[in-house]
Amino acid sequence: MQDQENQAVPNPEAEAGAPSTPEQLSLEQQLADTEARLVEMRDAFMRAKADGENIRRRAQEDVSKAHKFAVESFAEAMVPVKDSLEMALKVETPSIDSLKEGVEMTLKQLSAAFEKNRLLEILPAQGDKLDPNKHQAVAVVPAEQEANTVVSVLQKGYMIADRLLRPAIVTAAQAK
Repeated sequence: MQDQENQAVPNPEAEAGAPSTPEQLSLEQQLADTEARLVEMRDAFMRAKADGENIRRRAQEDVSKAHKFAVESFAEAMVPVKDSLEMALKVETPSIDSLKEGVEMTLKQLSAAFEKNRLLEILPAQGDKLDPNKHQAVAVVPAEQEANTVVSVLQKGYMIADRLLRPAIVTAAQAK
């Protein structure tokens, strides 16, 4: 009789090892599928994270190189100007006319270098409206023109691309 009781009593340990109902089979399959997707998602995340770090590192290298070599174009344009000045100093007996001609040619080279590298002069004309973004008024003088206009330019200003490098130093007309 004892054999019959052992057969009739269910063994919970045996049931835990293998699913016996279709519902349990489905839940375990879903869990296995979800775990597989989790592994795939984690792998995709790690790859995306590594790609992002590589892009950031490359961008930093590009910025570093841009800073390092930004002046290269300007330097290339300035070398002939220096060469011309050195050649002028080597002349044994220069005449006033030859010196003037050499300086004019060197100034043309320098102006071309400035233009090539987008270094533009700020040279306001007399009577132009004073622009505090481009002009620095160092004095206000009585003048026969509208107030807050340029009377004279003491020193040219310069812009590089759209950024002010040095303002033009000017005197401005005083209010009447």
